[in-house]
Amino acid sequence: MQEPVPEPVQEFTKTESIFVRHRNCLMVRAEFTPIFTDYYLHLMDIGERHPENLDTTLKDLLATLTLHLTARPWAETIAWTANLRAPRVNFFATGSSVHEYITGRLFTKDVREPDRNFLYSQTTTQGKEPRTSTIEVDSSDPIEWLQHFYDQSEQRPGRAFRLQNDTYVLIAAQPDFDEEWFGALDAEQVAKITDNEQTKVLETRRFKFSCGCSLERILPTLSAWKDKPGELFGDDATLSLQCPRCAKKYLITRDDLGKESEEKDQD
Repeated sequence: MQEPVPEPVQEFTKTESIFVRHRNCLMVRAEFTPIFTDYYLHLMDIGERHPENLDTTLKDLLATLTLHLTARPWAETIAWTANLRAPRVNFFATGSSVHEYITGRLFTKDVREPDRNFLYSQTTTQGKEPRTSTIEVDSSDPIEWLQHFYDQSEQRPGRAFRLQNDTYVLIAAQPDFDEEWFGALDAEQVAKITDNEQTKVLETRRFKFSCGCSLERILPTLSAWKDKPGELFGDDATLSLQCPRCAKKYLITRDDLGKESEEKDQD
């Protein structure tokens, strides 16, 4: 008897933009198991393990930002940083539809204690000045952060929902939306929208958990020390640096710094 061929594991998360007719709302839906799997593989690779509550919050942030990216124009790169009082930690996530990536990390050391909780957003489009906004948030839940963000920065209502099987959904209001229907939604109703409402898939996008960092991209951040490596290395032969976006560690030698200087001189 021939053995069944196992189904291939998806290497990306597919996000769907779905228009809900008669309700005038955009639904963005995705199942995040592929991204969460790669996120855990990344943590194993860098030798980190987060407390469960912080880990859950970071995954929620990665999911909600991915949904928001899908609801926005293709050409944008967006970064969100949440600076919380308790626990005193920074959650960071950034992604791009153009490059089809989402990545993020925790900052738990030397975190400035704010007097309130804040969510900082920066949106970058090539050839334009970055757009920034700061939102005060009163919880440690990214699902609620997104709602505050849409109310204050997007200037239209938006709500996110956690469903079963790593599925998340964003409902974003469009002009003349059904306010009563929108306000009454719960997770059970959201899970059945495509069964109970007239809908149309507008587009799909694909995202992976990926940063794209490398030693070559890290080295330019050390250019200020190219003529004074002693101040940077001290008596050590190597220096360990972390990627600010994903926390991957890079071991840098004095020779690496010298090569970077030579390449810049040639340019």
